[in-house]
Amino acid sequence: MTAGGLPFASSPEALGFDSRRLADLDGYMSGMVEAGLVAGTSTLLMRHGQVAAFTTFGHARLGDDAPLTRDALFRIYSMTKPVTGVAMMILFEQGLWRLDDPITDHLPEFEGQRVYAGLGGDGAMRTVEADRPPTMRELMSHTAGFGYGLFDIHPIERAYRQAGVMMAQGHQQLVDRAARIPLMFQPGTEWFYSIAADLQAVVVERLTGMTFGDFLRARIFAPLGMVDTGFQVPADQVHRLAEMYSDDGAGGLKVTTTAFDMPINDYTRPPRFEGGGGGLVSTAVDYARFCQMVLNRGALDGVRILRPETVDLMATNAVPEPVLDRFNPLRLLPFNPALTFGLDFAITEDPKRLGLSEGKGTLSWGGGGGTWFWIDPENDVVFVGLIQRMADPVSNEFRAKARTYTYAALTHPEK
Repeated sequence: MTAGGLPFASSPEALGFDSRRLADLDGYMSGMVEAGLVAGTSTLLMRHGQVAAFTTFGHARLGDDAPLTRDALFRIYSMTKPVTGVAMMILFEQGLWRLDDPITDHLPEFEGQRVYAGLGGDGAMRTVEADRPPTMRELMSHTAGFGYGLFDIHPIERAYRQAGVMMAQGHQQLVDRAARIPLMFQPGTEWFYSIAADLQAVVVERLTGMTFGDFLRARIFAPLGMVDTGFQVPADQVHRLAEMYSDDGAGGLKVTTTAFDMPINDYTRPPRFEGGGGGLVSTAVDYARFCQMVLNRGALDGVRILRPETVDLMATNAVPEPVLDRFNPLRLLPFNPALTFGLDFAITEDPKRLGLSEGKGTLSWGGGGGTWFWIDPENDVVFVGLIQRMADPVSNEFRAKARTYTYAALTHPEK
C-alpha cells in the first residue's frame, strides 16, 4: 500500500511505534474536531521512509457531509519558507551566490539602507548608518534586520504595515517598499521574523530568469512528485481546498477571509506575487515527500535535489551566539543555545534542555494557518500536521500535543 508513492509499513510496530499509544494521537485530533475547534485534521507520520500512520478526521469545511480526504489541499503559509530555502541552496550549489555575499550584490535596491535608532520627541524615527549591508546568511536566518508587518509590536513593523509591503502587487514593488524602510537593527545583532523568504524568492527569479513558481515546479515539485503543491489551485480541484477558520470569540469557528489584517489568497487565480514566505498550498503527502528528501539529506526515490553537505549547512545554526544568549520578547520563538535557527529551518539543538523528547538536530517550522512539521534525523522521523485555523493558542496546542503523543508511542526506537 502506498500514498502518493510513500510506502506504508506493515504496521506501526514494525517501525517501533505502539499502535495503542498512537491511538491517543488520533483521539486528540478527533476530539478537537468533535469539540468544534477545527473543521478537520490530517496527520502523516513516517519513520525509516515508511508511513507509520496517516489519519484524517472531520471535513474540509464545516457542514460538509463528505469526510476530509488524504489529498485535501491546505494553505501552508510559512511552511513555504523551507521550500524557498531549498530553492536558494540549489542555486548556491551552482555557485550563483555565497552565504557571506552582501544582499546588495543581488538586491541593489537596499544599498545605503539605514538602521532604526529609536523615536524622537516628535514621534519621528531616528536612524543611523548601517555598519554594513546584511549578508545572504543573515537573510536566510532572519538576522538581517527586516520587518514583516504582521505584528503591531515595533515601529518598524508598523512602518511595514503602513507601507503595505506585503500587499505589494509584485516582487519589484515589494522590494521597493521595503527598501524605503530602515532596518530594525544592525545586521546580525538580533533575530526577527521577516520578509526574508519573500526576498529570497526575488533573488531566485533574478538569478535564474524564471518566475519563482516555475523554478519550484521544475527543480523541486516535479522531481519530488509533489503534484499538488503550488501557488494556484486548478478550477477543477478547488473542491479539495480546506476552508480557513478563526476563533469566533464564543468558543467556535468562523470562516475567515483575512490573515494578519490582510485578505487571504484567492487560490482560484494567480497571486499578486509568488511569495517565498507563505504562498503555497500543499497536501500531507506532498509535504511529507519534501520532508523525507530533507531527512535523506537531499534525495528521494533516486532523485537528488541537494548534496548531503548542503542540507547539513541548512541544518546548522546561523544565529550568532550573542543573540542566542540574550532574551528578546519580540522574537517569534525564544531562541537560545538549545533552540536555534539555520537556513530557513528552526533547529532543536538540545531537546532535553527544552523538555522535549524529539531527537537532537530536529528541524521544524509551521504555518499561520495552523500547519506544522518536523524532521527528526536522530530518530529518522517525519511528521506533517495540517489544520486550517488561524494562528492562536488553540492552533499552537496541536503542535505540542502531536509531539507528545508521537514520541510517547515510539516505544522501540531501536527498531
